[in-house]
Amino acid sequence: MGQERVLYGYWRSSAAYRVRIALNLKGLPYESRAVHLVNNGGEQHAPDFIALNPQELVPCLIDDGHVLTQSMAIIEYLDETHPVPALLPANPEGRARVRALAQVVGCDVHPLGNLRVLQYLVSEFGLDESAKGVWSRHWIGEGLRALETMLSGHVATGRFCHGDSPTLADACLVPQLYNAIRWKLPLDDYPTIARIYEACQSLEAFRRAAPEVQADAPKES
Repeated sequence: MGQERVLYGYWRSSAAYRVRIALNLKGLPYESRAVHLVNNGGEQHAPDFIALNPQELVPCLIDDGHVLTQSMAIIEYLDETHPVPALLPANPEGRARVRALAQVVGCDVHPLGNLRVLQYLVSEFGLDESAKGVWSRHWIGEGLRALETMLSGHVATGRFCHGDSPTLADACLVPQLYNAIRWKLPLDDYPTIARIYEACQSLEAFRRAAPEVQADAPKES
């Protein structure tokens, strides 16, 4: 009998990375199934996967027969069905702050650097690798500047984005920092973010979610 919880993702997908973090923080076992976003024209466009997610995007979580899409919705579902440890604060103002921090990444920054957006910029406007880097660093930098201001000096910021336990905000921040490092964006102007990133990386739940340790990540020769 197979596992009841299956995560369809891609090793370098930021959105899938967020969900892996959340599953690990909650100690929930799951089976990973890779959907390669580039090979064979993109496996997310295969009919079998479209039947699961008509958006043709990862992640997609199958949990006890329920098909769940959109990383933020998946993480909040996990928080509601497995409330300990909580990834959202107990009070309304705290939840609003954590959601706002998460949405800076999930709604404003990440979509502009999504693979399909970068592919469109290449195919329709002829961007080369150098230009893609300029584009990516610009929009990641815009988001990190806002996040640094929102986090630095705020009374609710602790070891992590909100208090001393990781939340939805940290699950979104870490994959975006991975992208920033990948695109060689200097982090000197974001000391609070860098500190929180290091605190997250000290936790096994974050380390086990890292792209490089996923089964579908390219293996070094």
